Amino acid sequence: MMSQFEPEQIALERERKVLETIQKNPELHHNALIRLIVPKSMAKTTFEKTRDNLIEKNVLSCITKGNRKFYQITEKYEKKSIQLIERITTSNFHHLKHEIKRIDENFNRKDVNEKIFSSTQMLRQLLQTDNGLTLLDSIKNSKKTLYKDEHLELQEMISVVFHCIANQEDSELILTSVISCIGFGFSKSFER
Repeated sequence: MMSQFEPEQIALERERKVLETIQKNPELHHNALIRLIVPKSMAKTTFEKTRDNLIEKNVLSCITKGNRKFYQITEKYEKKSIQLIERITTSNFHHLKHEIKRIDENFNRKDVNEKIFSSTQMLRQLLQTDNGLTLLDSIKNSKKTLYKDEHLELQEMISVVFHCIANQEDSELILTSVISCIGFGFSKSFER
């Protein structure tokens, strides 16, 4: 039986292989990299998709010299990625603060399916934003909560969503579906 994590694990292994090869051979151009990686480690299209993914994530940079492309691991990637996480998380946080103010008026006009969908989306975004803040806290100073006020505001926003659900006629149906969709169906394998 295939694990739900296998495709992600395979993608991570491919990314690691491409990064390792580039790191060990920074002088190799695109076609030389392909000869080194393909077909031993992956197919050509898989290499190109993996490379494109790494460029999209800003992990790799592409430099053109003449008619050849060379790849390198992005300089100061760690610092840039932390800044990106911070910018996206902060932007999401402010967007959610705005959205939560209008949740009651928007929620009451929706049918049950729309209520389930919008609640699920809102809670996922709130949890993702909280995870972003937790990640930033851990990276910047693991001994101190730097985003304490934001964590508390997110907690309050989550509470608003649950109160909004609780005030609905079909609250039990909505809540059951939302909890199920968010992924709180804990497996018994985690019990000890």
